[in-house]
Amino acid sequence: MSELTNKDIAALRVDYGSKSFNENEINANPFEQFKIWFEEAVSAQINEPNAMVLSTVKADNSPSARVVLLKGITKDGFTFFTNYKSNKGNQISKNNKVALTFNWLELHRQVRIEGEVEQLSAEENDHYFYIRPIGNQIGAIASPQSQIITNRDALEKLFIAAEKQFENKNPIRPEHWGGYVVKPSLIEFWQGRSNRLHDRIEFVKSNSLWKFHRLAP
Repeated sequence: MSELTNKDIAALRVDYGSKSFNENEINANPFEQFKIWFEEAVSAQINEPNAMVLSTVKADNSPSARVVLLKGITKDGFTFFTNYKSNKGNQISKNNKVALTFNWLELHRQVRIEGEVEQLSAEENDHYFYIRPIGNQIGAIASPQSQIITNRDALEKLFIAAEKQFENKNPIRPEHWGGYVVKPSLIEFWQGRSNRLHDRIEFVKSNSLWKFHRLAP
């Protein structure tokens, strides 16, 4: 197998011409517009349409990003769950400004979200934790997320120990495990078009009202 050169990589391109996104098609409520696109991504059977890149800010002001899963859309924002003691949890505790990015390649679509994040209530955390599969509950209890561990075997042993601890009783949600809601101040919908003349519609929140405009690609 020959090695790819920079010329080969630069030549990789797809013509985005299957859909358009015009002003007369837009729902004036960006949450409703997101739901329309999200439902279309689910209907298109895209693999894990709820996968999103969560970008946070480290203590030295450099960016940090990883993929997490969207677990709900509320009137306030977009929710996900994690270990509050993880790297992202520690970063959020010091700077609650974050960004989310959804990328639905099959539909040539992207959604960018910027805003501030807040922890969900204990009741909301309990509700989601206890509807998760039992193995996921045990994993959340066992894993010291983002901490250095010696090897895979050490992690497996932590899981087995947690399994034994709750062998005859229901697991208890750790206080350091829970959810966040990202409350957006900006949402951009990107639809790929031919000749790289993409449709970009940006919603900006001002005084509790959403307004949108078109951006040049």
